[in-house]
Amino acid sequence: MHVLIVEDDDAMASALSAAVASAGHTHTRVSRGEDALLAHREHQVVLLDLGLPDLDGLDVLRKLRQVTNIPILILTARDDERSVVLGLRSGADDYLVKPVKLVELLARIEAVTRRTNRGGQEAPHAIVLGELEVDLDRRLAAVGQRKLALTATEFDLLSLLVRNAGSVVTREQILDALWGDAFVTHSRSLDVHLTGLRSKLQLPGFIINVRGVGYRVEQP
Repeated sequence: MHVLIVEDDDAMASALSAAVASAGHTHTRVSRGEDALLAHREHQVVLLDLGLPDLDGLDVLRKLRQVTNIPILILTARDDERSVVLGLRSGADDYLVKPVKLVELLARIEAVTRRTNRGGQEAPHAIVLGELEVDLDRRLAAVGQRKLALTATEFDLLSLLVRNAGSVVTREQILDALWGDAFVTHSRSLDVHLTGLRSKLQLPGFIINVRGVGYRVEQP
């Protein structure tokens, strides 16, 4: 995994670089948002600080989401609920508040690695449910002729639900599959991603909330 570290604080960048390297990943560090927009193509995951000297990190996130679906993890000192929700709704796959536990950070990166590798091991196939077609190999989804601009996490959530169409997928199963930990990860992240996915699908009643348990998609 080649990790892009977007961090202007030298001490924090050094700690992140050492942690990433200790797990066997390669990395590149940039300190400006503009540099991140130029360097993202050569990387598989982005660690993004929001307090950058040239651009606000959320603006960098939105611009990246216009051109790429690679996983983006926000690392920031902003811990208010509005910032968390705004970051996730803008396309971040996870949101970690500084000072971040490096062990937890590595676990999140490993979860991304497992999802990426797992997708490459399966034979090309697609799932069709009514108007919805999900190409699991190419990581594309469409409703009729309308292609869906999904983030990496939104696509992983959709593919997990459609692979289990007709059955309930618990919140714990979703958190474990997408973030690698069913009990530590804040469920608020899931709620924001689910809202975004429903909005992009525009299929009322397709994702059913099973109160107190999880979610189910209906087979037509």
